[in-house]
Amino acid sequence: MTEAIWEPDPATVAQTNVGRFMAAQGIDAFDDLLAQSIADPAWFWGEAATFLGIPFSTPYEQVLDTSKGIPWATWFTGGKTNLAAACVDRWVDASPDAEAVRWEGEDGEVRVLTYAELGRHVDGLAALLRDRGIGLGDAVGIFLPMLPETVVAAMAVAKLGAVFLPVFSGYGAEAIAVRLEDAGAKALLCADGFYRRGTPVPMLATAHEAVARVDTVETIVVVPRVGEVEERTDGRVTTLPWPGPSAEPVATEAVDSEHPLLIAYTSGTTGKPKGSVHVHGGFTVKIAEEVAFQFDCRPGDRLFWFADFGWIMGPWEIVGTLANGATVCLFEGAPDFPEPDRLWAFLEDHAVTILGISPTLVRAMLAHGDEPVTSHDLSALRILGSTGEPWNETPYRWFAEVVGGGRCPVVNISGGTEVGACFLSPHPVQALTAMTLGGPALGMAVDVFDDAGRPVRGEVGELVCTKPWPGMTRGLWQAPERYLETYWDRWPDVWVHGDWALIDEDGQWYLRGRSDDTIKIAGKRLGPAEVESALVAHPSVAEAAAIGVPHEVKGEALWCYVVLGDGAEPTETLRAELVGVVTDALGKSFKPSQVRFTTALPKTRSAKVVRRAIRAAAVGSDPGDVSSLEDPAALDAVRSAG
Repeated sequence: MTEAIWEPDPATVAQTNVGRFMAAQGIDAFDDLLAQSIADPAWFWGEAATFLGIPFSTPYEQVLDTSKGIPWATWFTGGKTNLAAACVDRWVDASPDAEAVRWEGEDGEVRVLTYAELGRHVDGLAALLRDRGIGLGDAVGIFLPMLPETVVAAMAVAKLGAVFLPVFSGYGAEAIAVRLEDAGAKALLCADGFYRRGTPVPMLATAHEAVARVDTVETIVVVPRVGEVEERTDGRVTTLPWPGPSAEPVATEAVDSEHPLLIAYTSGTTGKPKGSVHVHGGFTVKIAEEVAFQFDCRPGDRLFWFADFGWIMGPWEIVGTLANGATVCLFEGAPDFPEPDRLWAFLEDHAVTILGISPTLVRAMLAHGDEPVTSHDLSALRILGSTGEPWNETPYRWFAEVVGGGRCPVVNISGGTEVGACFLSPHPVQALTAMTLGGPALGMAVDVFDDAGRPVRGEVGELVCTKPWPGMTRGLWQAPERYLETYWDRWPDVWVHGDWALIDEDGQWYLRGRSDDTIKIAGKRLGPAEVESALVAHPSVAEAAAIGVPHEVKGEALWCYVVLGDGAEPTETLRAELVGVVTDALGKSFKPSQVRFTTALPKTRSAKVVRRAIRAAAVGSDPGDVSSLEDPAALDAVRSAG
């Protein structure tokens, strides 16, 4: 049996959201709830929507309808609702003085919105957009960093029954234009810029350049952050002041449960980005349930996830937190600037109770040591979260024991943009082992298949889902065949996600990386995380990435790229040591063919290593869409690695 790193306090389990839901259903054991939720997802999601109080102005007639086939399943059929009703309107009525949004700028500025104030701002922006001709079904780009106005923007667009497009705040003009054009956007909400590492990062010129390529955009609403915004004479540009424009209350549009809410684009290795379509009913219920049951979020909690709005975790944290009547915390800037303790100071100053972060970012913060963490009072924390990529054990334990003080569960989740949420997750009523994903999230019929489509245990296989779920993308925008080909064509009525996963003998689940990241040497599969874990355990290595490159005999050869820590020198002796470290950990079959020293690894702003870009740089091929990279120069560092 694998040793548990955290166990729930039996005295508090009954007070968790999951515990209260189980009591309401007359279910004594979590495993029984999980089994029933997977066997009968329609039952579970209907009961979850009721338990969480998700408002349907017109009651739905059927929870799940698969009459058009499993890939085209619909949820809460016949019902009418709106994300803004669930996340704003009901709390304006029930708890107007409760905090909804809490934001800190890199310059130390703090802004807080109550639910009543959030409602007024949402009405003001909704009125502005309505007066500019935005209405039911119109697409609106949101090219904003994580500001209070970002929350207002998402809710105002949803309130009108329009469709918002989250756009990564670091995109260039071409990447923005492709997304706006694909969706036929009529408006763009953007900031003039934001602060990062003491420097204003401009956005407005990029927005104008993008919009110049898109004929459909008629309005640009600019949020001033770093300076005064110059009004344009063409009448297309208007400024969103803060406090926002005063307006009479704007009626929230009651839309069909399946009405599009947002189009979340994912970067592709080739071709144009995929637009995942999420809807008001299913997305709201699924995200609200996850944040309630997996992270035990409730009124009075303050949730912060280190994310950009253009990554699915940005909308996730906003929707999930507000749908549960809690406070969403937002952060501008880098986690270690102006001092290495910036992130931990933020958590202390704002008494954050639920923290989400990526494993890569934890590794980067670990390099600064314990003192930046332990010098701050983080006793308000009660839940830790992570997603984005597989863990390795040393940073996981540091996160759990130093950041969480050993008292907080690490709710390590895995899903995706197209999933709209999570496939896998622990719950705060379960004992956890290090690095585990727990198992299936509630209501999610996930499994691991071998190449023949058979369930496997104790070996790596394809992560799949065999039943529909409410947060599932409703196809890909204007590309139904691409949707079927990408997720459903391998096995009938089975979603193939593109992740390698492992279920061990204790029933614990672990990810081994993306299918397209997995390395296959002489017929043996190897997850990059296994190699990287071995490398970063060496005291000279700060970060590492492992890739497979073509090899005429083995099929693929293992290449490793490492970023050294302070004071370490890239010597041939160290290179040989690192080859030996991997070989000793994984066996002679997986001896690296190359260990290369680089000064940086290409990452997204959410600190996710983009291994396909490293592979492309290594073999001299097209890296595909790299618009989400925080620092494109990191690819040059990889190309020049020695």
